[in-house]
Amino acid sequence: MRLKDAGMLTPRLGVSIKSKEIWVIFAPADPHGNRGQEGRGVSLVSKPVLSTIRVRKAAGLAVMMALAALSEPTFAASASGSDTVQGLYDTLLSTMKNGRTLGQSGRFVQVEPVVRRSFDIASMARLSVGPSWATMSESQRQQVTDGFGRYISAIYADRFDSYSGQKLQVTDEQPAPAGVIVHSQIVKANGEPVRVDYLMRKNGDSWLISDVYLDGAISEVATRRSEFAAILRNEGIDGLIATLNRKADALTSTSARAF
Repeated sequence: MRLKDAGMLTPRLGVSIKSKEIWVIFAPADPHGNRGQEGRGVSLVSKPVLSTIRVRKAAGLAVMMALAALSEPTFAASASGSDTVQGLYDTLLSTMKNGRTLGQSGRFVQVEPVVRRSFDIASMARLSVGPSWATMSESQRQQVTDGFGRYISAIYADRFDSYSGQKLQVTDEQPAPAGVIVHSQIVKANGEPVRVDYLMRKNGDSWLISDVYLDGAISEVATRRSEFAAILRNEGIDGLIATLNRKADALTSTSARAF
């Protein structure tokens, strides 16, 4: 697993934590599992037997769903910024430990809802787009926001892909003019710590991440704004929307591995 960028960090930030180093993000069970077919062709089994088989299959499926529900964490409104970041880290570690089995697409499925629940995606998308946001239609804004959320989730699923003893630790929290700053570190498998800070803002009953700073200085939003400016200049708003979705699709195209 790799730590190219913390939080939503970009490849150009140059911090690496792949497999034997560090990187994390959440993902659920394999969404591509195949179920056997039944009731097709010529039946050589009596109806009572078929009914029994169906009942057993339904019961088995119910048990599997119950176990899956028990294994997934429950989420409540975060009481502090540290709670939000810790919840994100807990999910990332869980996903990392099952990363190979889940595959890229499986990790994305598990990570995306947590990213959308933990980050202020709408605000980050608006700030990343910059002045062009004012010229966009409501439909375009919604498409950019959705594409931005998918893209960030896909980056996390790609970066946090496996586990080899890495640690994700929230260290402290302090007030900031715009909210609070949550300090944390990602400790690579070789023991090297990487500082990752989160700017948090209150949104209703929850604290949401509005920016991420690698080594306390490199802003995720500023990095995205520079990246998006070039796309907007060359391809326009529709080009940005297409690019966000294309990149997200490319990062989530790998299915779970079979063992």
